[in-house]
Amino acid sequence: MANNTLMYAIIDIETTGGQPTQDRITEIAVVIHDGEKIVEEYSTLVNPCRSIPYQITQLTGISNEMVRDAPKFYEVAKKIVELTENKIFVAHNVRFDYSFIKKEFNDLGYNYSRKTLCTVRLSRKILAGLPSYSLGRLCESLQIPMTARHRALGDAMATAHLFTLLLQNDAQDTIQKTVADEVKAALLPPSLNRQQISELPELAGVYYFHDAEGRVIYVGKSKSIRKRVLSHFAVDLKSKKAIEFKNNIADITYETTGNELVALLYESHLIKKIKPLYNRAQRRSNFSYGIYDYEDGNGYINFVVEKVRTGQTPLLYLSNADAGKNTLFNMVQQYQLCQKYCGLYKTQGACFDHQIKVCAGACVQKESPESYNERAQKAIKRFRYAHNNFFILGAGRQQYEQSVVWVENGVYKGFGFVDTSTGGTHEDLKNAVKPYADNRDVQQIIRSYMKTMRTEKLIVY
Repeated sequence: MANNTLMYAIIDIETTGGQPTQDRITEIAVVIHDGEKIVEEYSTLVNPCRSIPYQITQLTGISNEMVRDAPKFYEVAKKIVELTENKIFVAHNVRFDYSFIKKEFNDLGYNYSRKTLCTVRLSRKILAGLPSYSLGRLCESLQIPMTARHRALGDAMATAHLFTLLLQNDAQDTIQKTVADEVKAALLPPSLNRQQISELPELAGVYYFHDAEGRVIYVGKSKSIRKRVLSHFAVDLKSKKAIEFKNNIADITYETTGNELVALLYESHLIKKIKPLYNRAQRRSNFSYGIYDYEDGNGYINFVVEKVRTGQTPLLYLSNADAGKNTLFNMVQQYQLCQKYCGLYKTQGACFDHQIKVCAGACVQKESPESYNERAQKAIKRFRYAHNNFFILGAGRQQYEQSVVWVENGVYKGFGFVDTSTGGTHEDLKNAVKPYADNRDVQQIIRSYMKTMRTEKLIVY
């Protein structure tokens, strides 16, 4: 059985949709449980300050008319803090409810942090073998009465009754073990404490590890700053270097970015600018060489490694000529290109690969420019964006803000944030962007990210 000295706040919310970055809470219920029984309950509709989609109203029954005169979240925020203070935050699929509430508080400039329990996960462990672990099906299986399904108080009360059953059947102390700190005190750096960790936000951004003198010794990024920082201390480090790194961490600071793409770009910039002691990747900041392409007099595409040309963007920025040659060797192999036309084999005749029957013979005009260039264009495409001029819009750091990443003529211009209530034109977006340097690392970050974009918006012009 779980330790009954613990208090639990069992929470359910209704929202305008499924994305904490863009949707809002329309109703919240908090049921206080002392480990044996329900001792208090609270619920209220919340004015989301935006229209509730028709399909959401159909599901929950909560309409725009119902919330028009309801309190806004900031008007009930103090009550939520007081009800949940020194209690474990419990919900069915807790990540959903917790992330929405965290976001609402973050928009108010308050870092809301509670230990959490998920009754979906607990049910799978303590009540294994049931046909389904959705709240409705669980209540059917366990004969838990449900009233007002898809309303906050009805679902919170059902979750509370489920939680009572979980406590009663917890023979292996699963709940008590799950409540245990995510980080053991012994694994934290000597100069840090649990409070510092618990105050970190579960939001996208960059974080800084500082030494005792305040110097930044490491910069990292994550979709969830707190979880990523926790992962640094989740295991007991053994190597001398790792122990030295951990023992040198005296403080943690952070900046939120609203989304992962901006966090990636900002981290790359910061590492090059600050050159932290324990960041090895991306520390190079001098990209003085580049790979360029041109068409020769016979119509064949050639590639060359040269020092960066003023006013001309290379296919790829490089720190030195050798790095360029290595890249070209890989291109020759991957796309069956000619060594001669990649500047890797100086000759007036056939390249070495043709002599050993690997090259198809473009070097001696046995392969037509059209046939050869088809493969060369595939190699070029690998280094270029799908569009020449575009903005990537993503979630901002707070409500009514969005991030802007700008690329023009294939060159990364930088990123910034724009107020969604005023920004909108291309000039608005450009003016919101703070300039940052273009280089190989940011090009790779943007190209890779564009392949997996989910909620971001691409504006091509």
